[in-house]
Amino acid sequence: MPDIISMKVIAHIRTDFATKFGVPRQSGLVEALRGEIVFTPEYRNPDALRGIEEFSHLWLIWQFSQAVRETWQPTVRPPRLGGNQSMGVFATRSPYRPNPIGLSSVRLEGVEERPGLGHALVVSGADLMDGTPILDIKPYLPYVDCRPEATGGFTDRVERRLLKVDCPAELLARIPAEKREALLGVLAQDPRPAYQKDPARRYGLTFAGYDVRFTVSGDALTVVDVVKV
Repeated sequence: MPDIISMKVIAHIRTDFATKFGVPRQSGLVEALRGEIVFTPEYRNPDALRGIEEFSHLWLIWQFSQAVRETWQPTVRPPRLGGNQSMGVFATRSPYRPNPIGLSSVRLEGVEERPGLGHALVVSGADLMDGTPILDIKPYLPYVDCRPEATGGFTDRVERRLLKVDCPAELLARIPAEKREALLGVLAQDPRPAYQKDPARRYGLTFAGYDVRFTVSGDALTVVDVVKV
């Protein structure tokens, strides 16, 4: 068997995240997020999508295109553990792995034709940067993919909490109406690295073509400015 295999990029996803800062740490955390999967010319064959609309959710297999490295390390420091505790790379979903491959479950909202681009998949709940290469797409099958008895390892011991988001109406109004729910959901997830807790620090999140600036104190996130990029 060969030690090296080649894969083809079949599509790219369009999302509102120009950078990785603010991207939800897992898929499905912010269902209001919308994305479009646009196929590369070789795979713009509508027959390849025949029957896909019968499924409510899909698995996306994709490349951590911003984390490609020549070497790998056996341990990583998960952000959710504060960045100061090491875990085996295969016990995490870190992007820094021998093969920088990601796996996300998304909701399929529909299949829509785009002029000059063929049929695109409209999805929600994606945790991917804009332009991320898609390597494969498979249907989510509840009878085998849903395991209610599964345990979450060290993640079960990490407190999950949402921030209270205070975004003044005049600032929120600068964001397109159809993007506001998604933005508030992203902010509530606390985009900061787990080890950053300075209440005086001002953060900037690029979302849907806007620079959203905010501070966090305790469990409260306050939006202080919204500027079009």
